[in-house]
Amino acid sequence: MPMNYTKTALLLVVMTGILVAMGSVIGGQTGLVVAFGIALVMNGLSLWKSDQIVLKLHGAQEVDAQSAPEFHGIVQALAQRAELPMPRVYVMHNPQPNAFATGRSPTSAAVCASTGLIEALSREEVAGVMAHELAHIKSRDTLTMTVAATIGGAISMLAQWLQFSAIFGGGRREGGSRIGTLFAMIAAPFAAMLVQMAISRSREYQADRLGAMIVGNPLWLASALQKIHAMVHQIPNETAEQVPATAHLFIVNPLTGRGMDNLFSTHPSMESRVSELMKLAQEMGVAGTVGAVPAAGRPRGIWG
Repeated sequence: MPMNYTKTALLLVVMTGILVAMGSVIGGQTGLVVAFGIALVMNGLSLWKSDQIVLKLHGAQEVDAQSAPEFHGIVQALAQRAELPMPRVYVMHNPQPNAFATGRSPTSAAVCASTGLIEALSREEVAGVMAHELAHIKSRDTLTMTVAATIGGAISMLAQWLQFSAIFGGGRREGGSRIGTLFAMIAAPFAAMLVQMAISRSREYQADRLGAMIVGNPLWLASALQKIHAMVHQIPNETAEQVPATAHLFIVNPLTGRGMDNLFSTHPSMESRVSELMKLAQEMGVAGTVGAVPAAGRPRGIWG
């Protein structure tokens, strides 16, 4: 969709500007030139390799119909219903139930779920979650989301380096100042997170709605969201905590809310998402309550 490509281009421009500004603060004109070169390389990696980078960051392993038959089969059935090419399917060994999608386009997309999600949720709830991720792929959200994660992560790492450098006297470099370095340490990651927030909230509502229509039962996704939300605050995702710039990729914010995390939430409130899904269930004529599993002999959704 043209709008998604426009968002991605704008995102690249804004984050490139942040990196260049940080380089200027650190090293004056020389730092500006070096940072601009780094930004160009990062932009290229973000466009062509960002999906692989994100999957490796979270230790995801690809699975197939032999190694994970039920999970792979759920994704395959949903992809057919969504009229999408079969994405690559990954599993990350993490006890926190969560999932995300990545890739430049539907033909190069991948979906990933944690072992915690597969173990804690019912088959119907897993289907609801994966339908949500396929909705992101169908809407071509994943390019913008993954680029934001990759470049945002780079900015965060540079800010951490600045903090380390300032502690040991690095703020006295030519063309920079301690005040400028302090400004970059605070403003750069904040600006990057603002960009991520700007592309996240409405996107989640849209993916919930489209995903519920793909799976055929909005209550399955609503139930999954409630379970994941409750468990995320009990089970930390250490990888996500180390790379918070990837948090917006997940179906539920994987950060536990320690420190400043709550200020940078990239997801709508869980109550609002569940409420919208319940309204959609009424529109679709789906009866039942959140958490209910269809009675035997009355299959619905992707098995109906």
